[in-house]
Amino acid sequence: MINFEALEAQLDTLQHSYLAAQPFPHLVIDNFCDTQKLERAYASIPELSNKSRDYAFANNKFEKSNYRELGPELMELYQDLSSDRFNKILCHITAKKVFVDPKNHGGGLHQGKKNSFLDMHLDFNYHPLQKNWYRELNLLLYLNKDWKPEYKGGLVIKDLRTNEQTELDVPFNRLIIQQCAPYTLHGYYMTNFPEGRFRTSIATYAYQVHEHLIETPRTTDWFPGKDASVMKKLLAKNYNFLVQTKNKFFGSGTAKNQ
Repeated sequence: MINFEALEAQLDTLQHSYLAAQPFPHLVIDNFCDTQKLERAYASIPELSNKSRDYAFANNKFEKSNYRELGPELMELYQDLSSDRFNKILCHITAKKVFVDPKNHGGGLHQGKKNSFLDMHLDFNYHPLQKNWYRELNLLLYLNKDWKPEYKGGLVIKDLRTNEQTELDVPFNRLIIQQCAPYTLHGYYMTNFPEGRFRTSIATYAYQVHEHLIETPRTTDWFPGKDASVMKKLLAKNYNFLVQTKNKFFGSGTAKNQ
């Protein structure tokens, strides 16, 4: 499914582009997959009904973690993303020893319906189950057929240290590799897709093993806009504590979006 040969033929160029990107390391790869296979994969995706657990910070966003069961092409994609061959490519691009979580905990198929949005946020840093796995990368494969800028929903990335930000287009068969760090904010503004069309992506995460934890483990940190309600800002401020308390007594619900 993945166009491995094309990636391997330009590893040094990809590495330079990733490391030199602003406002923080990221990389845009077009034609990431075999187009015909990816189109068949897209055709196998139904309208999802399992709503995201992002609560007040996302609107009309739906998820399915176990997307590989939807068809052979999506199974092939899942296997390619967690393969040793792809891990080696990621290690070269990032100049770090990284690997894709083979169980893709917290990742999966994401579908934004009418007026969908996702507030700016920092993702969880350490894996909820593998406590010394540090999240280094978001890998976001976009499946937006015939996407146009006026549909909105581009990936907004912002450096929390400098407030510098940019917005990246999200057309079909584009992979965006984005560094995860304590300052790598990202999200997307409210979409304007045509009726019956959804903002569609597949999220995969890559990690590095830490012998010593370098940060306090956290869940998602939310940064709602200045116009957000007082209640939303209060929820964002206390989100980590509330989620960690809930997980302590009831366990994590992240892996239940099957």
